[in-house]
Amino acid sequence: MTYIFYSENMSELDEVWEHDLEIAVENAKQTNRFELADYLTLKASNDKIRTESVKWLFDTVLEIVFAFNDHGARIKIEQKEKHRFKFGNSNLRGPQLKLQQGVRCLTLDAGWTQTPSDGFMRGGALAAAMITHFGFSKMNEELVLLRYENHPQWFSVLDERNRASFNMQSFKKHFEVFLG
Repeated sequence: MTYIFYSENMSELDEVWEHDLEIAVENAKQTNRFELADYLTLKASNDKIRTESVKWLFDTVLEIVFAFNDHGARIKIEQKEKHRFKFGNSNLRGPQLKLQQGVRCLTLDAGWTQTPSDGFMRGGALAAAMITHFGFSKMNEELVLLRYENHPQWFSVLDERNRASFNMQSFKKHFEVFLG
């Protein structure tokens, strides 16, 4: 089986976009449109933070899966680099990771709004993710990526106002449900 890692899949289009964005920033500076240059620079910085933070989520899950598979778990992995999903009233775009073992399925969707028609990220979130258990919806979890003490940090959404820090150990309960 071939495993595809999100960070290794920067498409040619993404590279062209990054290059064009750099040119746009320089052009804005040369024409004294510093507000536009600042906005584009911030967008590029936020997109890099989003991409790296989503990569961390996926790499963490895959590291856990590889460890289980090394011990005979036989978890099947399916990954989509480009995926759309609903998060609240917004449409997010990003990768999807689907894990299957027998009839059990655990899905991780992560992304952010990328066009005005997608809506907007609520509560200052840079990105969002959903961990979904097929047949065990009460175990599903929503995550948001926020700046915390000037660093990006994933948080579990407990309710509209409350969040809890989410880290590698937080995946434990999901794998306990998934592997039954």
